[in-house]
Amino acid sequence: MQRETATFAAGCFWGVEAAFRALPGVTQTTVGYTGGDAEHPTYKQVCRGGTGHAEAVEVEYDPSVISYDDLLATFWSTHNPTTHNRQGWDIGSQYRSAAFFHDNDQRVAALASRDDNQRAVKRQIVTQIVPAERFWPAEDYHQQYLEKRGQASCAISLDAA
Repeated sequence: MQRETATFAAGCFWGVEAAFRALPGVTQTTVGYTGGDAEHPTYKQVCRGGTGHAEAVEVEYDPSVISYDDLLATFWSTHNPTTHNRQGWDIGSQYRSAAFFHDNDQRVAALASRDDNQRAVKRQIVTQIVPAERFWPAEDYHQQYLEKRGQASCAISLDAA
């Protein structure tokens, strides 16, 4: 089995992780922090907003079962990409929208997908498409958080998009 990695930030990582875990071909998800300066950040530090990190989900997947484009479709559908540093009631740069690409193919696909999605919404998409950086896994109690509590999602309304 082949394995590739994709990393996305789309607000609170619990619901985003649940959405990706439900996809056939996704072999593992890990919630954590990326895109900032602090080493070994904690949830408390990231929530305070001083680390520069975003709450993110690292997705391992089998590209023979699911494509990166399919992952991008899920990414766009799990959050509002037109709100700067905010998803619902969660406000701050740690809740920003970002696709962290791991290679040039992902970069090209993410940019094309963003442009396609821009045509479908009225407001400007503010999603960052940036190189993947070191990913710091979140504390164990955050992993599969919704699943552990018997919840399927914590969806954000896209009405403003």
